[in-house]
Amino acid sequence: MARNGIGSTAGKKNGAGQFFLATLLLWLVSVVFEIVFNLRNELLWVICGGCFFQLMNWVVRSWISRDPLFVNTSVSLLHSIVTSASVVFILLNQCLAKGLDEMFDHSELVGGTWKWAYPALCFSCGYFAYDQWDMLQYRLYSGLIPSILIHHLVLLVCFTLALYRNVTINYLILTLICEMHSIFLHVRKLRRMAGIRDSNTALVKLEWVLNWTTFVFARCIPHILISVKLIKDAHKFGRGVELPLALSGMAGMHILNVGLGLDLFHAFRRERSTKRNQENINHHNHGE
Repeated sequence: MARNGIGSTAGKKNGAGQFFLATLLLWLVSVVFEIVFNLRNELLWVICGGCFFQLMNWVVRSWISRDPLFVNTSVSLLHSIVTSASVVFILLNQCLAKGLDEMFDHSELVGGTWKWAYPALCFSCGYFAYDQWDMLQYRLYSGLIPSILIHHLVLLVCFTLALYRNVTINYLILTLICEMHSIFLHVRKLRRMAGIRDSNTALVKLEWVLNWTTFVFARCIPHILISVKLIKDAHKFGRGVELPLALSGMAGMHILNVGLGLDLFHAFRRERSTKRNQENINHHNHGE
């Protein structure tokens, strides 16, 4: 009986994998069609992004570790660093060129495109496609309805529609500020995989400070401000899909952030508890 249950679960997981693989292939066909038949050469940055991160995957796998989860997390860390640096560069460049008021005007956020914003968004879109493929290839997901695969699919749909229609590019660049927090999520994961788990060290304490700081200031607050701006400017949107898509996308982001915050809190409390237990054991041994 147990074997049948396991087989059934594995079959359903494989079914989920086949569904997400099919959507990824459809997405790729769509992008190639736009580039070849509609001559959208600017979308080549999407292909470049996917190929670049696949190349980095091969480099890590060949020279550092063959563990699929370690390789995937290392490449994700690289994406977070590259994207964070790109977003900061784009924002500073626009701030100096136009000033904050003009930068965050509704027409600029929805219809305009800041310098380098389009290729940066394409590059990130390519990464999410690569990451989806890597997770499917090595089964780096869990559950009958894998939340990470749903998250990537939603991002691919939102990003690609915006790139095709050339709208809300700047809004999407603002949402990518959260990659600054993702840096420390990936660092923590790699640190634990490397066996460094002593929460007493100054490095681990600093990592937690940066993790919580960026969670609040680079993830939660920017996403709340973007949502407030969308609601405030709702009457300025046309009758198209831009506003419903943006609001539903941000709602998804907030749900993800709540889940992420709870996971962080539980992990932090668990490490603190382990630290206290270790201190009690050491104190007891010292007393003896």
